[in-house]
Amino acid sequence: MATVDVLAIASHPDDIELICGGTLVRSRMLGRTTGIIDLTRGELGTRGSAKLRAEEAGRSAKVLGVEVRENLGLPDGGVTNTPETRARLAVAIRKLAPTIVITHSLQGRHPDHHVAAQLVRDACFVAGLANVEKKVSPHRPRKVLHALSYREDYQKPTFVVDISDAFEKKLEAIRCYASQFDGATKAGELYPNGEPLYDLIRHHAAHYGALIRARYGEPFYTPETMRVDDVSTLEVSAF
Repeated sequence: MATVDVLAIASHPDDIELICGGTLVRSRMLGRTTGIIDLTRGELGTRGSAKLRAEEAGRSAKVLGVEVRENLGLPDGGVTNTPETRARLAVAIRKLAPTIVITHSLQGRHPDHHVAAQLVRDACFVAGLANVEKKVSPHRPRKVLHALSYREDYQKPTFVVDISDAFEKKLEAIRCYASQFDGATKAGELYPNGEPLYDLIRHHAAHYGALIRARYGEPFYTPETMRVDDVSTLEVSAF
């Protein structure tokens, strides 16, 4: 199995596309290898079916250019953070050996989302413990990033990734989930405002881009304070 530089882990097929698809595309443009782990099959979704969503996830993975996309098969609507689920996810993380892991915000309206965020953090720590699941060599990612797309109300982003040249590819990946999004006005953490969903996604990305004086962006939060070595290189003009 291929290892990756950047691994995105989220609750349902299509979550990654919505919250950090542009960042995965941008990472590929920079020469990084990328991968996705979907924790559930989304079998409780009102629209479509688990089988159809799996097919859509496969098509989206090709658009995003990820090296690997796996599904952990946890129960939709019942993601839990237990020693068993932490160990199971830790094994998957070890095999892919990412440096950076991206997941949900630590807060959110869908129960699976905020549980998954803490599960991912804990599993990344457990993945570095030699005495847990000894058959697979330990590996602990260097950093966990929490995607704030559509939920900036909880905390201000630590940083925003410029996805101006990756946004259309992100939207193409999202459109792979026609069963979920065609004709929709809301999804996941996106609250409706009357616009078609695809327009809503574009306007949110434009807002985040404006925060860094770019056309489109994706926001992220880290509990750790970010380091700056040379203040003279700081970007984003104050005026």
